[in-house]
Amino acid sequence: MCLAVPGRIIEIRAQDPLLRTARVDFGGVIKDISLAYAPEARCGDYILAHVGFALTVIDEAEAARTLEALREVADGLPDDSGGQWASAT
Repeated sequence: MCLAVPGRIIEIRAQDPLLRTARVDFGGVIKDISLAYAPEARCGDYILAHVGFALTVIDEAEAARTLEALREVADGLPDDSGGQWASAT
């Protein structure tokens, strides 16, 4: 299974289409992501990223929906206290 995670571009580093990278904020975690597959991406845009590559630009509403769905999945995963299911708090 593949998972693409939404993030917000906070800085674009290089302008060459194949070497273009961005610093992307994933809810407080900042990662360097290649923009080679999303040449239209601009600072402030939301992207879907997978294994270090931005796959596409998405709008803010879609990013919020995706992040909420990921939170709901995480709430149902076992926590670190002996295999009990994590509760949504």
